[in-house]
Amino acid sequence: MKFPRIHTLKEIAAIIGCQYVGPDDFAVYGMNEIHVVTPGDIVFVDHPKYYDKALQSAATIVLINKEVECPEGKALLISDDPFRDFNTLTKHFRPFVAANVSIAASAVIGAGTVIQPNCFIGHNVTIGKNCLLHANVIVYDNSVIGDNVIIHSGTVLGADAFYYKKRPEGFDQLLSGGRVVIEDNVGIGALCTIDKGVTGDTTIGAGTKIDNQVHVGHDTVIGKKCLIASQTGIAGCVVIEDEVTLWGQVGTTSGITIGAKAVVLGQTGVTKSIEGGKSYFGTPVEESREKLKQLANVKRIPDILNKLK
Repeated sequence: MKFPRIHTLKEIAAIIGCQYVGPDDFAVYGMNEIHVVTPGDIVFVDHPKYYDKALQSAATIVLINKEVECPEGKALLISDDPFRDFNTLTKHFRPFVAANVSIAASAVIGAGTVIQPNCFIGHNVTIGKNCLLHANVIVYDNSVIGDNVIIHSGTVLGADAFYYKKRPEGFDQLLSGGRVVIEDNVGIGALCTIDKGVTGDTTIGAGTKIDNQVHVGHDTVIGKKCLIASQTGIAGCVVIEDEVTLWGQVGTTSGITIGAKAVVLGQTGVTKSIEGGKSYFGTPVEESREKLKQLANVKRIPDILNKLK
């Protein structure tokens, strides 16, 4: 998430009420999660295990719960609770604004687009030309939809990320200030849910087609001309490259990459990153030919045991 204007380190520290290390006028452009940070961004870290990763990341401002040596060219925000203060910044720069109409006045809707009854279009949504949103589609604030997109009934774009910190009193949610971006010529089936990024974008690439009842987690990037069949569940921060096919009931873990033109057969659990241009099956995932050979050999075990007897 980039801020509407460049802020100074001193201004950001004042918003969250913390000490800082670095020049008062150190430039702050935005805030992001560690996997998508760029220079000028704030990243937060609250566990010693990840201090080095955050301090050596592309982010130039680190919101951290211990005063450590500051890398050259960077600045620190010293907080007793970085998770809480990251939420404070999200609420400050991307606050929730209640709606009082079905289609917000700030929404921009292109020529030839049809929006069926009972849809909700939130604040600052942009929808391109010649789209069709069937009844009861929900598009949360700040979402971006390209041209020639079809979205079927009951689909929700822009729900919060499933991202929590466990505390003694329960689970504390990391607030979502990101967006959903749907590129041109995408088709989305009924009852799909595509969560917005925590601070960045969840993106569906041009020409991709998604079946009914598919879930796409926060900050996931799906490439161009992919096919995703029903009841697939894609975790957060996954990268799916161009022309990938995921058949029904595929599930993935978070933070992995599925290479271009990979084919993942139904009911596979994608537990790690996989190369493109190959076919995969099973849990844990393996190349489908190898997995099917293994299953064939398992069926032979009773005969082998009988021969041994």
